[in-house]
Amino acid sequence: MGLTLYFLRHGQAGDREEWQGDDAKRPLTADGKKRMQREATGIKALKLPLTLILSSPLTRARQTAAIVAEVLGVPLTDDERLVPGFGPAALRGILQAHRKAAALMLVGHEPDFSETVSQLTGGSRVIMKKGGLAAVELDSLDPVRGSLLWLIPPKILETL
Repeated sequence: MGLTLYFLRHGQAGDREEWQGDDAKRPLTADGKKRMQREATGIKALKLPLTLILSSPLTRARQTAAIVAEVLGVPLTDDERLVPGFGPAALRGILQAHRKAAALMLVGHEPDFSETVSQLTGGSRVIMKKGGLAAVELDSLDPVRGSLLWLIPPKILETL
């Protein structure tokens, strides 16, 4: 198969209970932006062979993706399929749309990413922390299945 997917959960956003207004517009906190900048530097040190970064259009995910895309120098585009509710069916559509990609980074939300990575890799319990990054190498597209290569928590990414 040869396609590697990198799942990046958005960084630290404002508190949902304190946010007034549309949750889709809830941004990263000032600290969340600083931490994501350090994480992006750590991600750069991993020398991922990314073709493209796809992001949920929700503000907090888009801000996360923009920071990483700028540091890595990788193209970024929004994809509505990455909004909350994302799962294997949406992933199949993304994979069909990007068949020629060797490596994609997806930036999105919980619990969707933990559940999707778990389903792709045989059902183990996966917990994606805010700003956490998982790598899954796909073995099959029908059904979509793969192997978890690694899961890096945000505190480790910040130190790379």
